Amino acid sequence: MKLPETALRAGPPALPDPLETLIAAPEWRAIDFLSDLHLAPGMDATLAALQQHLRSTPAQAVFLLGDIFEVWVGDDARFDDFEQRCTALLREASQRLSLFFIAGNRDFLIGPEMAADAGIRRLPDPCRLRAFGHSLLLSHGDVLCLDDTDYQRFRAEVRSPTWQQQLLARPLSERRELARRMRADSEALKRAQMPAQWSDLDTAACGQWLAAAECQVLLHGHTHRPAVHELGGGRQRWVLSDWDCEATPPRADVLRLDTTGLHRIAPASC
Repeated sequence: MKLPETALRAGPPALPDPLETLIAAPEWRAIDFLSDLHLAPGMDATLAALQQHLRSTPAQAVFLLGDIFEVWVGDDARFDDFEQRCTALLREASQRLSLFFIAGNRDFLIGPEMAADAGIRRLPDPCRLRAFGHSLLLSHGDVLCLDDTDYQRFRAEVRSPTWQQQLLARPLSERRELARRMRADSEALKRAQMPAQWSDLDTAACGQWLAAAECQVLLHGHTHRPAVHELGGGRQRWVLSDWDCEATPPRADVLRLDTTGLHRIAPASC
């Protein structure tokens, strides 16, 4: 699937019309936002930290803003050992929490079967959340990395129904091997670049989205660069941390929204 170059850097995609909007339930007193856990076999400490957080958080709702898994090659993968453990963990949490999910660039193939099994509600990217007097625009973030035209071309291809149908028709083992090769190529490219060269969200595009959505805060993951960026006019871009409890020092930030505003916290178990 080839895309014309003019389609790749023309500006941010238009917001959906209507833009899906969630209203915080009356009983909610706090909301947690997590992203980029990149769960994979061998990340036992990270998985344990997620389980502990979901069991102990005072929040009533948790939004998972993409790349929860290092890779997701189809909902039939949830029956394998590691994915089965992750699904059970989410299902357990969904018994006491409202769980929401926006797809990332690693787990965009999570479909309705996995969502139902895990007890999570899938949301479009972006969507709007109104809670405690705040209006937030939620996204994984990758769609606004406009300078990375190679990635935007790739993203458009793999998000097409035709590409996904063709991939999911392949045997699970073949899909896993394809994903392994793609991740190896991606990591090699990343290692060849300096951190300053890594793609980031387009500032003007962020402002355009926020103005169109009538929101003051864009909240996203993807870049692994936790920060708060001032965009002017009282608008801000809050960036989530990735999670890696095997790293030194460990990383596992959570953003929490309550009646006093947004706060960055770190689970004590990581």
